[in-house]
Amino acid sequence: MKIGYLSQGERGASDVILGQVAIALEARAIRSVGVVQTNIEIASGGLCDMDVRVLQNGPVIRISKSLGQDTKACRLDPEALEHAVVLVQKTMPSAQVLLLNKFGKHESLGRGFRPLIAQALEQNMVVILGVNPKNLSDFLTFGQGFVKELPVGVEEICNWCQTQIKAKNDC
Repeated sequence: MKIGYLSQGERGASDVILGQVAIALEARAIRSVGVVQTNIEIASGGLCDMDVRVLQNGPVIRISKSLGQDTKACRLDPEALEHAVVLVQKTMPSAQVLLLNKFGKHESLGRGFRPLIAQALEQNMVVILGVNPKNLSDFLTFGQGFVKELPVGVEEICNWCQTQIKAKNDC
């Protein structure tokens, strides 16, 4: 099993955990690539700006558009997301883990980071990602039974990751 995921109902909960996992993996000398998300609350309340940081030491990219407080439209900036995808793809050689903030609507539709997830699996990398509960069904279909829901603890996630890497190296 090489795809581990978190699906937290509370907005931003998986983002916080995955950000901590990225730091913990680096401390364990596990080379991870991908993106982690930070949500920045807007003074008017309700909505937030969404930024992703390209691992390790990459740029921070705003992936949300400001459409106004009362908007019901999707605020994701697809061009910014695709820019992040390109930057992550450049960092993938020799990585052990692909860590992504979300398998969201774009990934459900075959876009966004979905091609990189497939590439990571072809390269025998471990994949850890957050899954928006609204897209969980699409993700489980994509994963075809080769996914594992991870505990929300950073240590437990890192231990699972190390077990997956060790199993790969033992083959």
